[in-house]
Amino acid sequence: MATTPAHQFQTLHEIVRAARNNLAPGPWDYLIGGAETETTLRRNRQALDSIAFRPRVLRDVSKIDATSTLLGRPVRIPVMLAPIGSIETFAEGGGATAAKASAEFGVPQMLSSVCNPGLEAVAAAADNFRIFQLYVRGDDAWVDDWVKRARDHGYAAFCLTVDTAVYSRRERDLARRFVKPWRTRAGGFEFQAGLNWGHVKRFKDTHDLPLILKGIATAEDAELACEHGVEVVYVSNHGGRQLDHGRGTLEVLPEVLAAVNGRATVMVDGGFMRGTDVVKAIALGAQCVGLGRLACCGLAAAGQAGLVRVLELLEEEIRIAMGLLGVKSLAALDRAYVRPATPVNPAHVTSAFPLLDEEGY
Repeated sequence: MATTPAHQFQTLHEIVRAARNNLAPGPWDYLIGGAETETTLRRNRQALDSIAFRPRVLRDVSKIDATSTLLGRPVRIPVMLAPIGSIETFAEGGGATAAKASAEFGVPQMLSSVCNPGLEAVAAAADNFRIFQLYVRGDDAWVDDWVKRARDHGYAAFCLTVDTAVYSRRERDLARRFVKPWRTRAGGFEFQAGLNWGHVKRFKDTHDLPLILKGIATAEDAELACEHGVEVVYVSNHGGRQLDHGRGTLEVLPEVLAAVNGRATVMVDGGFMRGTDVVKAIALGAQCVGLGRLACCGLAAAGQAGLVRVLELLEEEIRIAMGLLGVKSLAALDRAYVRPATPVNPAHVTSAFPLLDEEGY
């Protein structure tokens, strides 16, 4: 009998190891790398490790519900497959393979505009909860065309990434001479550089699809997003791949939540690798967590089945954390369950998996 991913991968670190073994050095460094000194990348993990739990006991947790919602739609656990450029680097079928995993497990997928096989083919691949993310490479009419195509193909919301006005220096890629597939065919970078709040206003005045701004990192910009009627404020630093020496996203999250004050949905990504990471974000007040590198590891390890297995293991970890915290539902989590703490390990991109390089594991 063939070994299934559930038998093959009992832990998340086994999936990460398989991904590393399956990928050539260029794609692996593209996956794990950040900008310049990779300080922001490390701070993402450090911020997560700087939170400890305050568990309550003698609570009835015989039935635990880890389900949630996003934009009014049910999701099996409070995570979303984050947009990943050139996702086809990690698994045959690229965005379509991720879409099938999204549908099979029951979490949303945010599709990047710079991955294959493209908006229409991904929509045709699976009946999933899907959102489209755009890098702006053209004028208003160009954007309008993308919005129409997304709406016509069942995308539930539209996302503009706002932290890429200038493309960063990702030294792992440069040192490997690794060129992402989309970079060879991209143009129009001046349109992304020129993106401003006037474009956000125009979008809200012109289109009825819910708008997500990905890359918010301050209370001031969160306030402006709410003033412009943005439905979802997405706290992100591009996984540490854009501005070096930024703050970790979990450090940013509280000030953004305070600025939003319930006027928009808040989601977050950046270094999330374990179920406990997700629970921390929900306890602080986020509605959903984006998975980027971890999702790619699942795809690189075993394609669609590998990504589904990542989500299964995350679900198990989330449910265990909830039970040991003494909560039956995500709605019961709040800041009373977390406190600042001193990290015990140096932070890096895979430091959430201490057994990854140990012999015998």
